[in-house]
Amino acid sequence: MKRILREEAKVYCFDRSLPPKLRVSPGEKFVVETEDASSGYLCKEGQSPLNRPFIDETWPPSANPVGGPIYIEGARRGDLLAIKIEDILVAADQSYTFSARRGPIHDSLKWSQAAEPYTHVLRHEPGPSGTMRDGRVWFNDRVFWPVAPFIGTIAVAPEREVLTSIFGQGIGGGNIDCRDMRPGNTFFVNSQNDGGLLFVGDVHASQGDTEFS
Repeated sequence: MKRILREEAKVYCFDRSLPPKLRVSPGEKFVVETEDASSGYLCKEGQSPLNRPFIDETWPPSANPVGGPIYIEGARRGDLLAIKIEDILVAADQSYTFSARRGPIHDSLKWSQAAEPYTHVLRHEPGPSGTMRDGRVWFNDRVFWPVAPFIGTIAVAPEREVLTSIFGQGIGGGNIDCRDMRPGNTFFVNSQNDGGLLFVGDVHASQGDTEFS
């Protein structure tokens, strides 16, 4: 099966001029290994999320990396593409979350740590199957929730402009962070260029109703 490796999935814009990373036929399955939204920079307890040269000192920001473009043979500009999400495999290692004086609990007395920026490492625990398909995410020794992975960013390259993968949203998709982009569902989008030029990344192990949670 054709595959984009994790170290290759570090594209930060939806740009139609980029050479395709993959060429696939209609109906052909393929794999995209994805990096986390901070491009692997924020991964340790105690790191400050405000120390982020990968965002503040680069353009486009080196955050929210995606894999692509993926060229779909026979697709033409204006065609309706149906991208079926077959499966998402969550890594067994740890991930992170951070807060920086924002979100619904930033001023909560019960969550005083959310008043200041911080990095917190989450623990991934495989489920009864021995995999993360039925695993859990542990916040601490008392708080946990089931893994429910989805694709945070999925898009086709725009016809004219170039959009960043972290801020770009539009009729061709983008950094949507919608939990419906999960295994078993299909993403329908009109191709704006020949070949479709699909990008995929920013996969979440879980999320609340919005990215704030």
